[in-house]
Amino acid sequence: MMSILVLLAALLPFSPAAIYWLVKHSGTQVDVTRKLIFGLSTVNIVMALLLLGVGLVWLLAPEAVAASGLAQTPTSDPYASLAAAAAVSLGSIGAAYAVSATGAAAIGAIAEKPDVFGKALIFVGLAEGVAIYGLIIAFIILNR
Repeated sequence: MMSILVLLAALLPFSPAAIYWLVKHSGTQVDVTRKLIFGLSTVNIVMALLLLGVGLVWLLAPEAVAASGLAQTPTSDPYASLAAAAAVSLGSIGAAYAVSATGAAAIGAIAEKPDVFGKALIFVGLAEGVAIYGLIIAFIILNR
């Protein structure tokens, strides 16, 4: 069962070629050109399929990825780099949300009272610290 999942995930990056072939054979050359020029959402779908395929292969068979030479550093835990990436990405997303909320409130407070600029800046900086904590955790995970 696992080998079937790995095979399907390995074939997923070839889906852009199938999409191109289907688009090419679905109308006149003018229609195909118009679809390719104005269909920027197709590019996003193709890139998402490529990333999904590579990610699934990496998650389902990390030993094969390490054996192919794509893994830069040999680690005892093949999921350590995934954990580090999750720490950085989730920390950054959380920091972005926190900075957007505190930044909007800080601008509103500064507009009403200009003398609270320093206090507002401190709160925005504290929200930015969440991303730094995620980065520190990633360094700890990768250097153990």
